[in-house]
Amino acid sequence: MIRHFAKLAIVALVGGVLSSSPAVAQILPPAKKAEHVKIIKGPALELALDDLAIVRWTSTNPGGDDEHFAVAHYGTDSSDLSQTAKSHIRLNQTHPETIFRVRIPGLKPQTTYYYWVTSMGADGRSDGVKSGVNQFTTPVSGQRIVANP
Repeated sequence: MIRHFAKLAIVALVGGVLSSSPAVAQILPPAKKAEHVKIIKGPALELALDDLAIVRWTSTNPGGDDEHFAVAHYGTDSSDLSQTAKSHIRLNQTHPETIFRVRIPGLKPQTTYYYWVTSMGADGRSDGVKSGVNQFTTPVSGQRIVANP
């Protein structure tokens, strides 16, 4: 019983110290949107399993709202990249570059996929950047491909 009260006292003390701390998270206003965004590294396959892939690229920081999306347009026919995958990211306004990653689920084993990538703000507006078409092949069931970043 005494042990229980001691734990409560410690929790109350720590909680009181933490809640009275002047360091409070700040939400910054949106950064100025970049005039020109360009991909400076990639896109490239980061990981492939038999049923999903992760594609990664680095671009100049697009600015605007912190909430952004990495987007891949993909398919098994290079002339029909009508499937879309989208992954949420947060921009860091203090960094000149942004690393984007998009998770592409629902893939088939031992299949070649073609893709191009872009990024957009939470409002759905494109950052004005688009990669060329690239490709990867998913491994056999139960295996994985891990690429060097």
